[in-house]
Parts: sequence; structure tokens; C-alpha cells
Amino acid sequence: MFFNYYYNSPLEQFKIVPILKFQVGDFDFSITNAVVIYFIGLTFFFLIVYNLFFKGNSLTIIPKYKQLILENIYTVTYSLIEDNVGKSARFFYPYVFMIFIFVLISNVIGLVPYSFTITSHLIVTLSLALMTFLGINIVCIRKHGVNMLSLFLPPGASLFLALLLIPIEIVSYIFRPISLAVRLFANMMAGHTLLKVIVSFSWKMMLSGGGLLIAHVAPLFILVLLMGLEFGVAMIQAYVFSILTCIYLNDALYLH
Repeated sequence: MFFNYYYNSPLEQFKIVPILKFQVGDFDFSITNAVVIYFIGLTFFFLIVYNLFFKGNSLTIIPKYKQLILENIYTVTYSLIEDNVGKSARFFYPYVFMIFIFVLISNVIGLVPYSFTITSHLIVTLSLALMTFLGINIVCIRKHGVNMLSLFLPPGASLFLALLLIPIEIVSYIFRPISLAVRLFANMMAGHTLLKVIVSFSWKMMLSGGGLLIAHVAPLFILVLLMGLEFGVAMIQAYVFSILTCIYLNDALYLH
């Protein structure tokens, strides 16, 4: 989020700003603040992957702090797919790991002052959700073929209930990627907007002077608490996005 106190609107922190303009005909290849954060996030991602999977010979029995963090990341992501899908689905672990780490890094980077939260843009979260949704459907079709249609008909349902439940199940299934994307986008955007509102309020109180100069400590204290809450939300939303991916994958592999 941008801690620029002179912005008129708390939503301006989500504006994509070109840093280096480069255009060829009708195609715009400009480097924006979002692109920079993408590359920073990918750098952290590759560092984690390299230290976790390609520097395995440097890991020790008694872990140090860096190794402990990496092991916890591995344990959390592995338990997600093992607990929700089963050991037979370990083939899909790299994808779940990638989703979890990418969303987590993107969310946490957005809490750094003068940074940018790419997961606060619906186009980013919707792209992740659609990619996940299409991949899971391909897996389901390859494994079950036409039998995947049983996803829309709960077992043991009568003909009357089937006529009622099938349209509901189809609509619910189609809206899975939308709900997955909106949940992440809305939580990130709402939290950062609230932080910006409190920062602006505290800044204006401080500029007013007098008794308000002393009183501005109160919203600053609230801001510190909200920053801790937002950090928790950033981790929880990465976890929720990944666990829902695992649940949808479980439906695709085993149907009802």
C-alpha cells in the first residue's frame, strides 16, 4: 500500500502507475508499479524454492531459523493437500505450493510502505482462480470423462430433487472461481483501504496541532493493531485460497 498522505482518496493506493513507459504501436509494454512488485514477488518465490528444494544438502538435523521457516512452509503446504485430498494426490503438490507461496508473498509485500498490493486487483485474483478452475476441470475430465457430470447430481437424490438440485449445483460450480477470486480481492482491498483511512485521519490530526497533535497517538495505536491484523489476514487468505483449491481438487478426483 502507498503511505502517501497527500492522496485525496484511499483508493488511489491501488492505482497502477507507469514507471517506465514503452509502447510499440497499439501495444503497451510499460513497466508499472504492479510489474515491479510481480518481479519482487517472483524473486522471493524462486529464493524459497531454491533454498527448499535445490539446497537440500545444506539442511541440518538441528535447524536454524531460516531452515525452520522453510520447513514450516513445506509442512503447511504439504499437509494442505494430504489432509484434504490424500497421499495419492501428491502429484499436485507443486501447484498447491506455488499458489500458496505466490499469494502469501503478494499479500505480505503489499503491507510494506510505498509498496503495491497486486492481489487487491480483481484481474490478478480472477486469473489465478480461473487457471485453477480450468486445470481442475481438465484433471476431472481426463480421469472420469462423462462421469464427471455426477458432480451436479448428489447420490441418492430422487428425480424430483434432481430437477431442482442440478441447476443449483451447476450455478454453484460455475461461480467457484468467481467466489475464490472475489474473496481474496475483497479482503485485501478492504483492509488496505481501512489502513489508509486511519493513516490519513491521524496525519490530518497531527497537522492540525494543539490538542489534536497529542490525540493523534490514539489512531496510530489502532493502526499498529490493524497492521498486525492485516498481516494475519494476508496469511489466512493465502491459506484459504490454497485449501479451497485442494477441496475443489478432491471433488474433481473423487467426485461425490
